[in-house]
Amino acid sequence: MKLSATTASDGAHAAPFDSSRPTAAGLLRACHPLPAAVVTGLTAALAAAVGGRGLTGGALVVGAVAAGQLSIGWCNDRADMGRDRAAGRRDKPLVTGEALPAAVAAAAIVALAVCVVLSAACGPVAGCVHVAAVAAAWWYNLHLKRTALSWLPYGLAFALLPAFVTLALPGGPWPPLWLMAAAGLLGTGAHFANVLPDIDHDLRTGVHGLPQRLGRRRSVCVAALLVLASSLVLLIGPDGPVTRQGWAVLTVTVLLCALALLRPVRDADVRLPFLATMGIAAADAAHLVLLTAAAV
Repeated sequence: MKLSATTASDGAHAAPFDSSRPTAAGLLRACHPLPAAVVTGLTAALAAAVGGRGLTGGALVVGAVAAGQLSIGWCNDRADMGRDRAAGRRDKPLVTGEALPAAVAAAAIVALAVCVVLSAACGPVAGCVHVAAVAAAWWYNLHLKRTALSWLPYGLAFALLPAFVTLALPGGPWPPLWLMAAAGLLGTGAHFANVLPDIDHDLRTGVHGLPQRLGRRRSVCVAALLVLASSLVLLIGPDGPVTRQGWAVLTVTVLLCALALLRPVRDADVRLPFLATMGIAAADAAHLVLLTAAAV
């Protein structure tokens, strides 16, 4: 799918969209600001935890990730425009007319270019690693989200995030493999959790990623077990005895995992399992930041 113009398939059978005037706020909402802010914030926390690069170096790392996340969000909304219009998604600026297709496409391309430049400024290896992570996310937007491999870009991109942060340090050290594995499991679990509220909508509009193929209840189980596995890797991966914070995170994770797994048996409402799974992911992310600082 081309990102630069509206195709016939984008609107031929779609519900008409409102004639609201395009606004800067509409363009901003089309970038998926909350997920972009979460990933950028996690990167900033990782960069601050490991230190060693100064204010300018840290700003380059965070700026590269921020630009990459903006490009991914805009690419996603532009790629999904036809489906969103057909479904009458009033929460989408490209449906309401608050953002223009050409503007969103241009913003995605400009943000991607900025991401490449800032990533390269962090060092050749670090730059290649981060560009590969962003490319995986674009691949998801444009194709893989509709296949059984929909989980792969999430796992790859999250696994490469701590690598990008450490490779941008002087000397370019790689993080331990267990740290990358834990981040990859966390990202894959986040994929399953993220699609839970929209599974029915996705199926109606032709998106058949792995969570959609498994169904809501199985996806809840997979999401919870993946983030639990991430917690276990973070617990046993580092050398030495398990710390108190490790046991505390594992305890919280097990309790939230049980909550996520038991609820769907009695109730099809996924709000509680979704929130429980995202709570586990947040605990794992905080633990990941602390362990990254200790591992480098």
